[in-house]
Amino acid sequence: MDPGAQGNRTTVTEFILLGLTGDIGLQPILFAVFLFAYVVTIGGNLSILAAIFVEPKLHTPMYYFLRNLSLLDIGCITVTVPPMLICLLAHQCRVPYAACISQLFFFHLLAGVDCHLLTAMAYDRYLAICQPLTYSTRMGHEVQSALMGICCTVSFINALTHTVAVSVLDFCGPNVVNHFYCDLPPLFQLSCSSIHLNGQLLFAGATFMGVIPMILISVSYAHVAAAVLRIRSAEGRKKAFSTCGSHLTVVCIFYGTGFFSYMRLGSVSASDKDKGIGIFNTVLSPMLNPIIYSLRNPDVQGALKRVLTGKRPPE
Repeated sequence: MDPGAQGNRTTVTEFILLGLTGDIGLQPILFAVFLFAYVVTIGGNLSILAAIFVEPKLHTPMYYFLRNLSLLDIGCITVTVPPMLICLLAHQCRVPYAACISQLFFFHLLAGVDCHLLTAMAYDRYLAICQPLTYSTRMGHEVQSALMGICCTVSFINALTHTVAVSVLDFCGPNVVNHFYCDLPPLFQLSCSSIHLNGQLLFAGATFMGVIPMILISVSYAHVAAAVLRIRSAEGRKKAFSTCGSHLTVVCIFYGTGFFSYMRLGSVSASDKDKGIGIFNTVLSPMLNPIIYSLRNPDVQGALKRVLTGKRPPE
């Protein structure tokens, strides 16, 4: 820490991340586990991207959004896990102030796009099942691009707002962050200035990035459920529900862990629990998404087999 301009106060120039454990004996094991998880996540999501690219059946709006979800998963895990692996190798984790703020921005940018993309995917399922006759016109290429643009714009504004609000806080010591990446709640605990405004911004952000999307997703699936229950054929109902099951599973995992992390501002005693939730958000969720979307989807499974074997898709 360097002397600051305000009297005898000092200004933090770097943060020390405690990481997942201080036990040096466990760090090589954790390094191997998270390196494996990172490789599996990158490989799984790249496989989904390749499958969508080579399979003509998957050139639909639903898989356009899934392709973008895979790109976001790659981005989210890359923002957090490689720096953590470096720290595990070095047995310490000193992060410059600017690098910490940058990580905070990109994590919230990518996670925010994820929030709204899941909402767009729910809207896509609503149109496909409840408005099948007008689906192709209501979900054309222009609409898909516009929805992605809205997701990115709203998320950028949210991430930039939080980043600027954190960057104007005073950090005058201590500088030890009880986490394995830079995030809002652990940084708030270290600030020696008022975080009242930041708390309000966090609440507003949680509303726009979490509560409102969840309401829209719930409304979409309420209409979907009503439409599916009107289908007389049991096979037809099963097929309709199967197209939504993967998305609903991802929504439950993503929003469940997200709400637990950001709706408990000020809970210092739960910091170690937050690390577990952080692993779910940054590692397990991106790793599970390709598995969830390919597990019960024969089209994706067939495309993945063709990618792995090098076979051409049927004409």
